[in-house]
Amino acid sequence: MKIELIPDSLHKESIVKIRFPYNKRIIEIIKTKPGRRWNPEAGYWYIPKSQFNLKQFMDGFGTDVVIDYSVLDASHCKKHIELPSEYLEMLIRKRYSQNTIKTYVSYMGSFMEEFSDRKLESIKILEINAYIAKLIRTRDISASQQNQRISAIKFYYEKVLGRKKEYYQLSRPKKEKRLPNILTVEEVELLLKHSNNLKHKCILMTLYSGGLRRSELIDLKITDIDSRRMLIRISNSKGNKDRYTLLSEKLVQLLRDYFRFYKPKHWLFEGQGGGPYSATSIGNIFREALRKTQITKHATPHTLRHSFATHLLEQGINLRYIQELMGHSSIKTTEIYTHVSSKQLSKIKNPLDNLNIE
Repeated sequence: MKIELIPDSLHKESIVKIRFPYNKRIIEIIKTKPGRRWNPEAGYWYIPKSQFNLKQFMDGFGTDVVIDYSVLDASHCKKHIELPSEYLEMLIRKRYSQNTIKTYVSYMGSFMEEFSDRKLESIKILEINAYIAKLIRTRDISASQQNQRISAIKFYYEKVLGRKKEYYQLSRPKKEKRLPNILTVEEVELLLKHSNNLKHKCILMTLYSGGLRRSELIDLKITDIDSRRMLIRISNSKGNKDRYTLLSEKLVQLLRDYFRFYKPKHWLFEGQGGGPYSATSIGNIFREALRKTQITKHATPHTLRHSFATHLLEQGINLRYIQELMGHSSIKTTEIYTHVSSKQLSKIKNPLDNLNIE
């Protein structure tokens, strides 16, 4: 049985059309997918792209069902380059996040477009390096994007084709070391006070209370809130790791009001169609609250995560504990917050003040 996922437009709404020969078992599985809808006139199922999660959609079909998603993910390519089916299948099998899959597929599509007249297996390492150098020269891509493009290409040759890593020693840039922007405790308080909608306030408070990534909040289920132990469970996060993080008592009280009013069924925060809340909507909620505060710092929903870690450090919490709460693989990642903590820096006496001068 083959299921085709096709990008389409319906009443100005971007959708993923689901097309397959009639099969009662498949229909029952489709009915369990968040956001799924039936178009009786055209006779197909579809899911709004804002609610579509490829990894969640894949669950439950079994090995007897083949899902063709090449058109969905390669549709951005000018020449409609068809990605090797093994590429996306391997990304999903290795449980890469939806954002990483989207990025890898996009960059691999661009790479294939550049060499559209060649077989991928014949492309040499010097040519790949020349391609990356061309992007730096003509598009001025960032060091971060350069690394992501290299990783997307390496994934195909090393993971899909199984070639040796040492054969593809691509030139990588030095990682830029930039300090994250941080909101002070007072600024976070001001931000939350200016979010008057109950659901919106719960979303922002949950991001800050647990130091969550936006994708982690979207994937939260009702059962992930453990009010007895005052913990939030994060499942299958970045690096395919599970962890627990903090749950605020104030948030628990507000969530109880939220549950009574909104009555979510599966996801902690659900969109209008019943599926997970969208990342775009979370960004809009944050920007609107920030605009009302008149805070001029550049900030995003991810700033609440950085602020959470910094404020814990300023409370005297050990870096190892913060590392666990944040889900960092390396303590070096967590150590960046020692550079942005104002209280830690204020403990250092300026050497100029030791000088006996008037």
